[in-house]
Amino acid sequence: SAIPNQQRRKNDSKLAPLLPIVRDSIKENDEPERFGEASRPNQKFYEMIQEFRETLEITPVSASDLIEPHRICVCVRKRPLNKQEVNKKEIDVVTIPGKGALLVHEPKHKVDLTKYLDNQVFHFDYSFDETATNELVYKFTAKPLVQSIFEGGMATCFAYGQTGSGKTHTMGGDFTGRQQNSAKGIYALAAQDVFTYLNHRRYAHLELSAYVSFFEIYNGKVYDLLNKKAKLRVLEDDRQQVQVVGLEEIYVSTAEDVIKMIEMGSACRTSGQTSANANSSRSHAILQIVLRCNDRASTLHGKFSLVDLAGNERGTDVSSNDRSTLVETAEINRSLLALKECIRSLGMNSDHIPFRMSTLTKVLRDSFIGEKSRTCMIAMVSPGMASCEYTMNTLRYADSVYDAISQVAELEEKVYSELKVEFS
Repeated sequence: SAIPNQQRRKNDSKLAPLLPIVRDSIKENDEPERFGEASRPNQKFYEMIQEFRETLEITPVSASDLIEPHRICVCVRKRPLNKQEVNKKEIDVVTIPGKGALLVHEPKHKVDLTKYLDNQVFHFDYSFDETATNELVYKFTAKPLVQSIFEGGMATCFAYGQTGSGKTHTMGGDFTGRQQNSAKGIYALAAQDVFTYLNHRRYAHLELSAYVSFFEIYNGKVYDLLNKKAKLRVLEDDRQQVQVVGLEEIYVSTAEDVIKMIEMGSACRTSGQTSANANSSRSHAILQIVLRCNDRASTLHGKFSLVDLAGNERGTDVSSNDRSTLVETAEINRSLLALKECIRSLGMNSDHIPFRMSTLTKVLRDSFIGEKSRTCMIAMVSPGMASCEYTMNTLRYADSVYDAISQVAELEEKVYSELKVEFS
């Protein structure tokens, strides 16, 4: 479960100026505890984490920060402790010290039962702490992608993470029980910007119209959330274009129209019980905002796919061990692996994108092909100590994508520098 040594060294060297205290440096002292171990078993870890945080200079992402252009952007968002975790006296083991850094304070015990922290370091394009709003997250993640679809591109934004980490809140908006306020989610914020651009004189000459489709992928099958969950077929034509046969594409003229579609479709999503969430989304939900030319053929101009991925549980994390639940979990994990490989191939400018590995990557094929494709991945993490293992799994997944992209960027920079020297 440890980060490979090479990655660990790289991460530590990056964070050296940020962290004056090295890994494992804070250990349990010999002073008697003021709290009884039985009533507050994690009090010592809590104190050690607080002590560590006091050494850090915390500078969270703010609305005034510069938005950097990325073809592929990998971000992480930490949610606050929820009521359930607070009632269980859970401690927060995730710290976001700066714009792109994240620390997980993994509580460990030595052989002699001495407590210590293994402070794992990760780096991404942006890291959002528990105080960040959906609007702030949107500004740095999906918002820069909206313009690309008006310029003939394909944009995709994914929310990834463990069940209960805040994916659906980020994408779909605020929930109060079964009531959803979709106007506060990334789906709706993107829709509002699409219509702002659509009505702007810069793009008026393109004569475009907007359409919406909303579907889910459950157990490798596609269901239309805007047409009574009709089961649809995914076919590839002789030009290698993937078609979702019979998918409803509804004309929309305002952001409010899109919000209505989101609320209608979200109510139909397949959910099931997991150990983390009694009403967990067990499907990938994909909202597509499609721009078409107002010509006879309704030619596709650009497409924005916003994806709320199913929770990345393992087979042992679901509360029921029946065969259908285990098959469902295996299918979710297979599609998440396929997605990671496609994003990595895209980031490495590979000629071969393995989109046929899953239904999810098949239907998103045009997001991975072509010069004008842009992608953003938001990894969602839960801060509680009990979720530490799942948080680490989510971060490793995002880190492997970010690492592959960073290696290509470093190589391109090196080649560019060498060419500059050669021709100067």
